[in-house]
Formats: sequence, C-alpha cells, structure tokens
Amino acid sequence: MAYGKEGPRRETEAKLAEESGRHDLVMKKRKLGKSDLEVSAIGLGCMGMSASYGPPHDKQEMISALRAAVERGVTFFDTAEVYGPFTNEELVGEALAPLRDRVVIGTKFGLNRDSSSGRAGGVDSRPEHIRQAAEASLKRLRTDRIDLYYQHRVDPNVPIEDVAGAVKELIQQGKVRHFGLSEAGVKTIRRAHAIQQVTALQNEYSLWFREPEREVLAVLEELGIGLVPFSPLGRGFLTGKINENTTFDSSDFRNSLPRFTPEARKTNQVMVELLARIAARKKATPAQIALAWLLAQKPWIVPIPGTTKVSRLDENMGAVSLELTPEDLREIESASSKIKLHGERYPEQLQRMTGL
Repeated sequence: MAYGKEGPRRETEAKLAEESGRHDLVMKKRKLGKSDLEVSAIGLGCMGMSASYGPPHDKQEMISALRAAVERGVTFFDTAEVYGPFTNEELVGEALAPLRDRVVIGTKFGLNRDSSSGRAGGVDSRPEHIRQAAEASLKRLRTDRIDLYYQHRVDPNVPIEDVAGAVKELIQQGKVRHFGLSEAGVKTIRRAHAIQQVTALQNEYSLWFREPEREVLAVLEELGIGLVPFSPLGRGFLTGKINENTTFDSSDFRNSLPRFTPEARKTNQVMVELLARIAARKKATPAQIALAWLLAQKPWIVPIPGTTKVSRLDENMGAVSLELTPEDLREIESASSKIKLHGERYPEQLQRMTGL
C-alpha cells in the first residue's frame, strides 16, 4: 500500500522542519545488535500518550509532540496494537506519515486487552492471528512496512518456532523489516533466533530493575541482539517528581503496582537521592543520569522513555551528550548495590507473563 506522492511528502517534511526551527540538533545513532537497523540513541515510547498513565492526551498536542521529536533527531518510535487499544497506533501513524522515511516504527502483536477492565488480558500468537494483526497495524500506522515487529508477550500455547516462522514470512513479503521479542526468557530468545534473526529484545531495564543483567544481557551480546529498555525511568519514579504523597488518576495503572504503594515510594526515595547527588555534580537532572547510566552499559542499548511533554523530551535527549566517567559509574554501582528496593514491579498476574 502507498500513502501519498513523493512531492507532497517532501513539501510537508520541509514545512514541518521550517516550523520547528530546530535544524542544529544532532542526535547520536546506535545500531540494534548486529543488524543494520540504526536508530537514535534514545527513542520515544508512545504508550502514555493514549493509555495506562491516566486519560488519553489531546490528539493534536500529541501529534505536535511526535513531530517535534523527529525534528529534534529522534528516529525511533515505539507503540503496540494493545495501547489504547489501537488508538496509539492510529496516533503514531497520523503523526509520522508525512515523515515516514525519516523514522523507525516498532509495534507489537499478541497481547490482548480484557474488554471489561481495559487491563492487559490474554495472549494470542497463533500464526493466523499474527498475520491479521500485522495487516491491521499497517493500516493504523498508515505505512507499507513495520520496521520492528515484536511479540508483545510469549504465548505458552504456541511454539516460539511457529511465531518466528510467521514473522519470517511477513519479512519475506516486505511487510515487516525486523523481528523482536518482548519480556522473553533466554531459552525463548535462542529458539526464536534459530528460526528468524531477532533484532531486538524489549525488556524493562534501569537502575530500578536490573534483572536482565543476570542472564539476558550476555545472551544478547552473544547472539548480536539489541536491547530496547522500556520504563528506563522507572515509570517516572527516577525523575524525582514522584513521592509517597503523589496521587495518580484512577485510570493510571501504577495504582496496581506493588512498587508504587505509598510505603514503597517512600522507602525507594533513596535511589532518587543517589541520582540527585550525581546530577548536582554533573549539572544534570536525575532522569538524565538514569538514562546516561543505561547508555553507558552497552553500545547496543537504546532506551525508549515515554513522555507527553516536549520539555521532558528535551531533558531526556540531553542524556545522550552527558558523559559519565568510569569513576561516576563506579560510584553509582557501589551506592546502588547497597539499596534494596521495595515492592515487586508487577502484580502476580502480570509477572507470570514475563521471562518465559
């Protein structure tokens, strides 16, 4: 499918660039693993624009924010069919269609919503469902290819070889460029990679959650797979803007997370205090230190912090040029290793869907 002619698209790009007035910004690039997929060193997680962190935000404001991100050098955008559901892909598609050849779009299949509650429900990675989901995502994203197509959660009822085979067919058809997994364990990663090269794994990873360091990072390095950390700022906690007195909208899913009870937030402030001390010395913010720490771990790590505000986007981007010295990193490692964080990151139902 094609959307628009070359001439009008170029004119629209030029108009957006002129309006932005941000021609002087240079964003560093990274490649995801051994693939040829090159993206901005920091991407943009788009979920919160439409779901999970309170009511959906104004559509036109979010379109402006997405386009502002492109003009600031962000080329990597993350969404999923289940965000909304469906409305986030539509938003990303409308915002980025005029700029399509300048960006990399990742989306996901296989995680359903419980229609009664809006919460994440079951999984479905049957090959026939993957094919249907891909066609629907292509339409919502207003594009003819998905740059990075992740299995959102492992489906214990479908062999991962069948999942990888279905995505491989989509790649052969030109509808998908790269295959990804999300929250998968090392055995699943190896089995999938044997059928179709896995370009990226999307997992939670930050100073707030370091589980990938136990096994996953070594396997990714061995196989040449990139890591795309979601929630690199601890769902906002590592910014220092949240404390035990913070109240969330009733529709904000953080209300259901054990690590976000008032007691846990009060106890876990010690991690934010560590980041704030380093930030004061580096003339930075806690969020920038948290992101710079992630970027310093491996050259094939590309975090995707989410935001709805251009000012926060600019703040996050500042982490790319922030250099943490070996001494800084040792200090963070030494101090953080003594911190015991309180509260699980997910309730039991969601925790059971990870690391398979």
